[in-house]
Amino acid sequence: MTLTKIKSPIKVKGDDSKENLGLVHVITGDGKGKTTSSLGLALRAIGNNLRVHMIQFLKSGYTGELYSAEKLGFVIDQFGVDALREKQKHLKEFTDKTSRFVFQPDIKEKDAAMQGWEHAKKIIKSGDYDVVILDEINCVLEKGLIPLPEVLDLIKNHGKVELVLTGRDAPKELIETADYVSVVNRVKHPWQKGIVARKGIEY
Repeated sequence: MTLTKIKSPIKVKGDDSKENLGLVHVITGDGKGKTTSSLGLALRAIGNNLRVHMIQFLKSGYTGELYSAEKLGFVIDQFGVDALREKQKHLKEFTDKTSRFVFQPDIKEKDAAMQGWEHAKKIIKSGDYDVVILDEINCVLEKGLIPLPEVLDLIKNHGKVELVLTGRDAPKELIETADYVSVVNRVKHPWQKGIVARKGIEY
C-alpha cells in the first residue's frame, strides 16, 4: 500500500453534532491492541465531552484502565465471573492484585456473560451515554454465551449511541452489520519468546 502524495491542502469537513452518532465499530483479530484501541477512542470521546461507558465481558481483576477511567470520569464495569464474585463481597477494589490472569472455563462464564449483556442493554437504551464499548463481546458471541440474534437486533435499533465491539473471532453477521471493521493481525508477540504479560502494557 502506498501513501497518497498531497500536492495541495485537502480540507476534510468535520461534524460536531451528536445527532450523527450511532455507528457501529467492530475491532477483531488475533493481534494485541483491540481493547487498547477502544480505550484510545474513549479518551478521544471524553476529550470532546462525550459520555462513555465500557462493559468488559470475561475479564476480572486489576487492570490499569480501571483506575485511569475513574480519574477521567468514565465507568468500566467488569462482568467476568471472578469480578462478580468480588462485587458480591462489596469490595471497592479487587483483593487479588498479583500479576496473573485466570481464564475460567466457558460454562462458568455463561451466567456472568448474560448478566453483562442484560446490563449492556440497559446502558445502551438509557440514553445516558454517547459511546458504549462492549469489550470482548465478540469472544462471548463466538463461544455462544449470549444470543447473536439479540445482539444483531440491538445493533439495528440502538439509536444515537456509538457502539464499539471488541474481541477476536467476531461473527461474520456482526462484521456485515458494522459500519467500521478493523482487524488487528498478530505478526509478532513477545509471548512467542516467553515474555509474560507486563503491567502497564498488557494490563
